[in-house]
Amino acid sequence: MQRAELADFLRRRREAIRPAEAGITEGPRRRTTGLRREEVAMLAGMSVDYVVRLEQGRSSQPSTQLLSALARALRLSDDERTHLFHLAGHQPPPAEGVAALARAGLLRMLDLLDGTAALVMSDLGEVLAQNRTSLLLTGDLTRFTGYRRYAAYRWFTDPATAAAHPGADREIHTRALVADLRAVAGRRSGDPTVTALIERLQAESADFRTLWAEHQVKVRRADRKTLLHPRVGLMLMDCETLNTPDQGQQLLVLTPADDETRERLALLQVLGTQEFSPTP
Repeated sequence: MQRAELADFLRRRREAIRPAEAGITEGPRRRTTGLRREEVAMLAGMSVDYVVRLEQGRSSQPSTQLLSALARALRLSDDERTHLFHLAGHQPPPAEGVAALARAGLLRMLDLLDGTAALVMSDLGEVLAQNRTSLLLTGDLTRFTGYRRYAAYRWFTDPATAAAHPGADREIHTRALVADLRAVAGRRSGDPTVTALIERLQAESADFRTLWAEHQVKVRRADRKTLLHPRVGLMLMDCETLNTPDQGQQLLVLTPADDETRERLALLQVLGTQEFSPTP
């Protein structure tokens, strides 16, 4: 463990991050441009005292779980994350494709896409953030926990999820989910999160086992799907997927594919979220 180098690296990364990038509102009396130690502690789920001792080179060797939490809190790149583990005397684990927080740049894009349904997802289909129009269209998809937070798991284990996509393209969508997951599994070989998800799906869904055995591979970039909304009915949406360079997160943008859907989406915007029961 290189205590002095670790302390300097953590301190400089903390000072380089603007609060807005970490989802923290900057108050009018704020004097520091970077994050405060207590803010890093809050984001990483650890005590302020331990953050202080880390930055002063007085701490015990941090665990790999604690280092992963710090890497997320400080928005470290893959290279910086690897460097952090080396400084702490640990072998870096496989890169985490599933991030706990959406990237700051993608969150800003959600704000810019006001009026257009957009959401940020991990490469495993975990929804990390949604804008208002997306919430109106699909309900809150960030609320799921456990395996249900993954889109493929809900699709193959919850009949209500597939029922919300009644179009003739359901079979295409089903195969696309499996082919995309196969691509992620190849890219993140040995990742315990991916392995556990695939094993769980194989144990619970015969349909998934059949499609997985076909070994089809395809990264999802563009799509068209039919959604059955509980308030305005059928909606035909075009979906564009923009992947980050490391393919760890993606911005999914949904736009109306025909005039009827455009009118129903406009109606949904007017109706708002009052008395809205979200689709599973």
